[in-house]
Amino acid sequence: MYTNEPEPGFYEKNSILIKGLLVGFLILIMLIPGVFVSNLVSERQARQEAVVNDVSNKWAGKQTVTGPMLLLPYKTDAGTVKMAYVLPNDLRISGNINPIKKKRSLYNVMLYTSNLQLDGRFDIPFEKLQLNRADVLWGNARLVLAVGDLHGITEQVALNWNGTKQFMEAGVPENKQVSEGLSTPIVMNEDGTATFSINLSIKGSEYLYFTPLGKSTDVNISAAWKDPKFDGQYLPDTSVIGKDHFTAHWKILPLSHNYPQSWKDNVYALEKAAFGVSLIQPVDEYSKTNRSVKYAILFIALTFTFFFFLEILLKKKIHAIQYLLVGMALTIFYTLLLSISEYAGFNVAYLIASIATVMLISMYVWSIFKNTKTAIGFTCTLAGLYGYIFILIQSEDYALLFGSIGLFLILAVIMYYSRKIEWYAPARVKAEVPRNDYKVNIKDDNNESRDEENNEQIQ
Repeated sequence: MYTNEPEPGFYEKNSILIKGLLVGFLILIMLIPGVFVSNLVSERQARQEAVVNDVSNKWAGKQTVTGPMLLLPYKTDAGTVKMAYVLPNDLRISGNINPIKKKRSLYNVMLYTSNLQLDGRFDIPFEKLQLNRADVLWGNARLVLAVGDLHGITEQVALNWNGTKQFMEAGVPENKQVSEGLSTPIVMNEDGTATFSINLSIKGSEYLYFTPLGKSTDVNISAAWKDPKFDGQYLPDTSVIGKDHFTAHWKILPLSHNYPQSWKDNVYALEKAAFGVSLIQPVDEYSKTNRSVKYAILFIALTFTFFFFLEILLKKKIHAIQYLLVGMALTIFYTLLLSISEYAGFNVAYLIASIATVMLISMYVWSIFKNTKTAIGFTCTLAGLYGYIFILIQSEDYALLFGSIGLFLILAVIMYYSRKIEWYAPARVKAEVPRNDYKVNIKDDNNESRDEENNEQIQ
């Protein structure tokens, strides 16, 4: 008994390895549509920013309140005029912020109005400044208050200066420190001291900051908003955030910033010490969608890996085009997520897009394998992967921990189910050709004649 079966060729011996390399190449190919989806998210995000900027410019921009400060022009020995700057000894700011949510097209824009009270006291240090009172041009002395966007001032700014009420006007005298803002002439007490109180009603967008110009700066802010973001150079000393409001308190001392309380003819970057609060959106669909797109290659790789093991274990050939079709379905998930989230929010969009994608791919898997158990198993696996990615997106602080644990468990499952795979076995084994156990002697006419001649010679 013998067989005529040829030895397996290189491809048959290494068919699993070759198919695995092909699947890996297909995963890399799927990076291309992933880049297009990522660019689409960035484009929509840029569109949102353009709408926000347009509304903000018409309402009022981001506001930073700097001041008040004294501008004291003085004559030098050479006869030139220079400027001395004096910051308040004490500065107390209190007020409330009223958030306003405007809708433009598909996007929400955070705006606000605010009523602020600024109180404090000045004490001009003539000796420290090496400034003679007689050299000061008191007729040109000004109190200056800088505001980020003057377009946002909604009422006349009333100033109570040493008990006398007056109003501040737009514009500042020529100086090196403040380019635009409000100012008003002032009259100092004989000892160079003064008290002030300013009522400031402004509107703005997204955030409200303050510059701590006082030797001691005390700020108290409240707002009917549950998702504040405290930002800038200083965090509040105390803050209380409730279900629909918050309060915050800052106390800033001069040791914590790098500019003096008074100087002559120099320039300091006062705004670098600014701090305040941002009224952020509690849910940003684009940032979450962008994070989910970053996990696309991981999701596609895991799905293709599961598909690959189904092909090996069930001994059912799957064409590369079928892999690509599944990959395209996984990619279109992100366009569904992006488009639906603009109307229904991220969580609802993720649920709808994932259900649609799971159903589509599961039916396609059933049509390939014609096995209900396999289709159900693939459905559960795909749903589990979508749930896993959703947890990673939602838990930003623990994404690395959950991601590492999840990948470890997935690898353990793959190693367990692949332990019995014969990686060097040929992909296709040919059956032996059956042969008869008896011999068949065939003689032609020439052989028979030769036998007869031999018999005659012997006789």
